[in-house]
Amino acid sequence: MVTLVVATTADPASINPAKALLAMPGWQPGPTIEGGIRSFKNGDSLRLLEQDSSIIEEDDLDLRWEAATGESVAELIFLSRHVAVSTRPALTIHPIGVPHLRDGDVLPQGGKPGWAAPPCPRIGPWLMLLNKIARSHNLVPEFEITLEATHHGPITTKPTMFIEIGSTEEYWGREDAARVVALFGKASVLEKVLPLEFGAVRPKGRKCYSV
Repeated sequence: MVTLVVATTADPASINPAKALLAMPGWQPGPTIEGGIRSFKNGDSLRLLEQDSSIIEEDDLDLRWEAATGESVAELIFLSRHVAVSTRPALTIHPIGVPHLRDGDVLPQGGKPGWAAPPCPRIGPWLMLLNKIARSHNLVPEFEITLEATHHGPITTKPTMFIEIGSTEEYWGREDAARVVALFGKASVLEKVLPLEFGAVRPKGRKCYSV
């Protein structure tokens, strides 16, 4: 089974971490699938999909990959930008879906009413791992490490999460933040690293921090 990491060239907070990840050893070109989506493979477990359109509109990427390649998808990780009224710099993780919407409601960012993707079961440990890597590269305390609520698409059937760089254009293109996200992808998927000592986790509204 494979993990799909999905990025778009239309978003610097998406393509920059993807480029940093692809600069690491072990990558080979993969097939191009429906919609002109390019792919790269690393070992038996990691596939990176690169496209030019909005990723929140690309429904059923897991099923489309399975149909095109015969590989079973275990989970999806989407790389994206984060927008917040606060404008504070942040690295965020969140599941996806719009379970609060009903038929007939406007879908502002993809998905379908009443739907939510299965959350990645490792999202908690991965949040702690992201925090650890961000701290080791001196992004904290400038950047908050944040767990968000679910609030958009695209539609998937496998465990899914977004990892985002925010919260304004000034930070979306930050190379140091992109590098941290890439290192997180390498450690969490290729090396299967999970932090053994989480410390204390203190919830605060929609956010979780390791302190």
